[in-house]
This record gives sequence, C-alpha cells and structure tokens, in this order.
Amino acid sequence: MRFLLVCLFLFSTATEAFCGPPFLTDDPEPVPFRHYEFYLFSTLDRASGNYGVAGPAFEFNLGAAPNLQLHIVAPLALSVPMNGAITFGPGDVELGAKYRFVDEKGSRPQVGIFPMLELPTGNSQRGLGNGRLWAKLPLWIQKSWGPWTSYGGGGYLLNNAPGMRNHPFFGWLLQRELSKKLTLGGEWFNPGRDSVAGSNTQLANIGGFYNFNQNFSLLFTAGHSVQGESHTVAYLGLYWTWGRDKKNGNNGEKLNSAMFSAGRHGIRL
Repeated sequence: MRFLLVCLFLFSTATEAFCGPPFLTDDPEPVPFRHYEFYLFSTLDRASGNYGVAGPAFEFNLGAAPNLQLHIVAPLALSVPMNGAITFGPGDVELGAKYRFVDEKGSRPQVGIFPMLELPTGNSQRGLGNGRLWAKLPLWIQKSWGPWTSYGGGGYLLNNAPGMRNHPFFGWLLQRELSKKLTLGGEWFNPGRDSVAGSNTQLANIGGFYNFNQNFSLLFTAGHSVQGESHTVAYLGLYWTWGRDKKNGNNGEKLNSAMFSAGRHGIRL
C-alpha cells in the first residue's frame, strides 16, 4: 500500500511537470551570464523498506556574473517509513553559488567550486529535514571531446545534526550525445558515510535528457547501490532555460550536454 501511494504521488506530480538535474555528480559549468534555468522535479530514495521523496520541488539558477551562478532549491518532501505514519510538507531549502575559476581550453579541463548551504526548513521530527544547518563544499572538473563529456570530483560535507557525521563524497560521470535530441550517460557516486549508524554506500546510476527544443528538456535517471546499504534512487524532471544574448538579442541559447549534470537535489543517502 505504501509503495502504491508513492507511485501515485510521483505520477500525479509528473503530470504537472517534474524537474531537476538528473545525476548525483555535479559539474563546474555555471549558467551563462544573464541567463536563467528553472527546474520542476521529483526524486525517490528507497532504502530498507523506507521511502523518501522530494517533490514537487523547484530549482532556479541565475547567471549573476561571468563564471558565477547563484542557485536555490526548494522542495516539498514525502516520508514513507516502514513502520510509522506517512508525512508530507516542506523540506530543507538549498542555497549555493557555483564559480568556475579555470576555463576549458585545448587539453585543459574546466574546474569550479559549488559550495552549498542546506537550511533546516523541513521538520526533522516528521522525517522531512535534517534538523540543523549543514553544508557541502565540492570541487568539480569537466572535459569534453567530440560527442563525449566527462566530469566529476568530490568534496566534504559538514553536518552536526544528531546521529549525523562530517564526511567526504566523490563521484564521476561519462555521457555521450547520441543526437541533438538525446544524450545518455552513466555515473558512479559515493555519497560517503553520512550517519553514525550507516555504512559507506556506493551507487551506479544511468540516465540522460531529451531536448524537445533548445529551451525545454526532459531529464531522468535511475540507479541502485552496488556496495553498502541498499538504496534505489530515481529522478524525473523538466528543465527550461532562457536569457538574452547581448550581441544578437536572441532569447535563450542552444543547450549542450554539459549543462545537465547536477543531481544532488533531494537525495541525501
């Protein structure tokens, strides 16, 4: 019954537009200056009979300056414990700033940082949030060649909530543009041992995105743990981008595979 409720919840919100970056590994490429991104999305994390769902949720990214992106994620959260009441309400809000300090040129990859703060806006007593302010401090690297793009890196997570612990995390991804419409990829992601009682989980995740046009896309991933605690994860979302090019006045810009790579949202293993 709980499984059916989760499925019903996911598909009901999908008809209204789900969105978000599909992968757990992020990239160093910021939104171009004076351009914008908007996602409506939902995520699923099933672990040991418990379901954690973020969605419907939104993400907004702003190209605030050259090589600088400002970022906010605000989700609704659904908690379906194996033994207990189903709860639904606001989750933790995420604020971040992505800054690329090395541009890709020739054989040189691009490099950037993406520090984030997670505000304790969700009710931790109801399983909808962490309960305390926590932070992620990652460094990401990316290189493209032909239709292929690879990116990854890692960082450190600071979380002093009861039962949680500070820990490193890592991830890497490889994706290929199969056509102007479709890009597929796969990743390995190690979120680290985030709780005192937990173990170090490692995940294999596959997915991609389909471009309906240059400003609107469908994003999707699904994966499962390959080591440590058992987790099944999924992501489904819609993505819009727009902005004005100062030289020619065109609204929006052509999408490329490097713009779809974040995946952290709503899933904290």
